[in-house]
Amino acid sequence: MGRRKLKIQRLETMKARQATYSKRKTGIVKKAKEISVLCEVDVALLMFSPTDKPTLFVGQEKGLSAVLERLSKLPFEEREERRGYTMQLYEEQLGELRERLAEKSKILRDWKDPNNVEDLAQLNLMEEHLMASLGGIRKKKGNEEQQCMMQET
Repeated sequence: MGRRKLKIQRLETMKARQATYSKRKTGIVKKAKEISVLCEVDVALLMFSPTDKPTLFVGQEKGLSAVLERLSKLPFEEREERRGYTMQLYEEQLGELRERLAEKSKILRDWKDPNNVEDLAQLNLMEEHLMASLGGIRKKKGNEEQQCMMQET
């Protein structure tokens, strides 16, 4: 069974969120340990599971209080600069998400009433979506048929 590319978006069910969190938690903690050791950097990683259970990892060299103290000693200007940079990234991502949402909303409006579509490019896009959906359905159907055949043998 090969790996497949997952679409990164919020998982709808709590069960799926918890299962994914459990699987990925160990991976991110491992990466935090690796960067801490390889680069000799202070790392503090705090995560709360979907069921609000906390997981805390602190690098090997210093404790959590030392890492937080170091953070608190950063000059105000530097903290604000970092906060500003983070906010800028969030705003850019939000802008991209808004554009994608507007695009998807237009596509949905066109699907509701295809007679209003006046643009050939939009019709081509709708056709591509249909073809991709049909391809996914065929692939899933093929996988299910293979599983049935394997179970029969």
